[in-house]
Amino acid sequence: MTRAQLTDQEWEFIEPYLPIGRFGPYPVRLQEQFEGVIWRFRTGSQWREMPERFGAWQTVYQRFLKWRDAGVFQ
Repeated sequence: MTRAQLTDQEWEFIEPYLPIGRFGPYPVRLQEQFEGVIWRFRTGSQWREMPERFGAWQTVYQRFLKWRDAGVFQ
């Protein structure tokens, strides 16, 4: 499956809604992690099956939990 990258316009819309805390990831990593979350839900795969191009699955999962708890996906 190919990586579904966000367009610049989509990313500009989404990025302000993603809380990252005081010492968050670099913007490119943040986008990769967000795309990893999208990949996980599009494919229905397990977190552990996530391709490495999105970063460590544990990191992406933890980032997803923070976003979920912050209401990002509401």
